[in-house]
Amino acid sequence: MARPRPTEFDKKKVVAENRKARYEYFLEEFFEAGIALHGTEVKALRFGEGSIAESYAEVRNGEAWLVNANIPEFSHGNRFNHEPKRPRKLLLHQRQVEKLHGAVAREGMTLIPMSIYFNGRGRAKVELALAKGKKTHDKRESIKERDWKREQGRILRDRG
Repeated sequence: MARPRPTEFDKKKVVAENRKARYEYFLEEFFEAGIALHGTEVKALRFGEGSIAESYAEVRNGEAWLVNANIPEFSHGNRFNHEPKRPRKLLLHQRQVEKLHGAVAREGMTLIPMSIYFNGRGRAKVELALAKGKKTHDKRESIKERDWKREQGRILRDRG
C-alpha cells in the first residue's frame, strides 16, 4: 500500500517564489518535483540566487521540463559554469507526468512553478501548480477581496 502524501511540502529554505501566480491564476492542484541541476546551479541556489517569475513548466516527449527559469552563473564558477536560462528537467513519477500532460492538453490548464526550495534532506525541489488563467474581472474581484480583508483587520485592530 502506498504511503499517504503530505498535504504541505517540507520547505526548509525557500530560494525563489512566484508571488504573482496567485494573482494571475486559479491554482487547482500542487505537485512537488525534483529538479536536475548541474553543480554550479546548486551552488548558486544555495546562495539564494534565482528567479522563476516568468517561467513555466511543460510536458514534452513524456518528460516534464522547467522553461525560462533564471539561475544566474555562480560567481566563483570557472569555465564549467552553467547557462542561466537553460531548460531543466523535472523529476516526477511517470503517472504524475501523464496526469499533468492530460490536464494541460484536455482542460487548457498551465503548469506554473510556485517556488524553488531545499527540503529537509538538502535536495532542491520545485513546487508546481496546475492552474487556470484568470480573466480581468476575476483579478479585480480578488483585489477587492484582498482590500476588504485588509480593512477588516484594521477595523478589528482599532476596536479590540
